[in-house]
Order: sequence, then structure tokens, then C-alpha cells
Amino acid sequence: MSKQFALIILIIFVTKIFVINKNKILVLAPHTDDGELGAGGSIHRFISEGKEVYYVAFSTAEESVPENFPKNILSDEVKVATKTLGINENNLIIFGHEVRKLNYFRQEILESLIKIKKDICPDLVLMPSPHDIHQDHVTIAQEGLRAFKDTSILGYELLWNNLSFDTTCFVKLEEKNIEAKYNALQAYKSQAGRDYMSKEFIYAHSLTRGVQARSKYAEAFEVLRWII
Repeated sequence: MSKQFALIILIIFVTKIFVINKNKILVLAPHTDDGELGAGGSIHRFISEGKEVYYVAFSTAEESVPENFPKNILSDEVKVATKTLGINENNLIIFGHEVRKLNYFRQEILESLIKIKKDICPDLVLMPSPHDIHQDHVTIAQEGLRAFKDTSILGYELLWNNLSFDTTCFVKLEEKNIEAKYNALQAYKSQAGRDYMSKEFIYAHSLTRGVQARSKYAEAFEVLRWII
């Protein structure tokens, strides 16, 4: 057996290990909607493949909700959005930390993450990239890396907050996955004015990542830790 052929067999074997073993997936969202924006299509694909997905939001951003909406509107909107992606309502955890002040509660957040790890035992964690410049996002990324030291972690992309982003992993997606992502984001009526919520942006960005992955659509991730 040639070395090249042996390498191909090894790659196929490792890929199968990933597909089989990463069956319990945890999404960490600093704010409601971050998980859908960064990984909504992938979440929908994973659930359609029979994987169990959990979603944790750390802030409902009551302090920044537009004046014409109830302060707790994002708590309701995230329930609709995650349900649209197929996440079981019992797999949704919502914390009430103040927006833009998650760094004030680092130890409390770390302890919550450690408890969640023990309760769920995820095979894969999706969270913001450590290169994200939003103070809440980088706090969750840093504490997530501390809490899940022995778990595979992928950082999801929030383009408008990333000064840099290493596209070291792609999840290939189909039209139905991107449609589900867009429909989930439509649940956030309170955030409708933001340009990254537009259908044009959601589809264009997914198409761009798809070109890189030789697929119609895709989402990109950073490999932060990989356990095989």
C-alpha cells in the first residue's frame, strides 16, 4: 500500500469519526440571534441529520431593545427562531445578563458553562470567534475555551465584528438550510433594521462561503480545538 493511498484511507476514517461522534452539539450565543447568524444553516443541517442541538443565550439585551418593543421581546423571539431551526424547546437555555457587560460576570458565566458541560456533555461546541471584537462575544469565546478544554470547538463567523477570521472549516449547506436560517432570523422583528439581517446579505454571504467549499452554500468556522 502506497503512503498516499494510506493517507487517503486515514482521512476518510477520521472524517467518519467526526460524522459519527459529533452527535451532541452546543451553541453558545452571547446574545439572542448570534447563534442563528453565525451557524443557523449548520444548526438546521445537523438537526436534519438527527443530531441533538442545545442553544444557550447569555443576554436578551433588554437595555438595547428599540423603544417601540417590549423590553423582554428577545426572550420570545429566540424561542420562535430556535424552534424554526428545529431546536427542541427543552434544549434552549436563556440567561439574563446585561448586554455589553458580560465581562463583569466572567466567573459566574464560567461556572454556568462548567455546569452545562457536566449536564449536557457536548461532543462539539459552536461559539463566537476569539477574534470577534464585541466585548460580549469575546467574553463568551474566552470563557468557552476555558470551560470546554477537552471538547472540540468551532468558532462561528460574525463578519461585521471580525477583524480577522481563519476559514479553516466549512459546513456545506443546501437551499433548505439557508432558507431555514433566514426564516429563523425573521422571528427577530425587533432587529429587522439591521443590515446583516437582510435576505440579500444572508444569501450572498452563504454563496461566497459556498464557492470556497465547492458547494452551493456554506458557513465558515474557525477550528479552535479538535478532539478525535
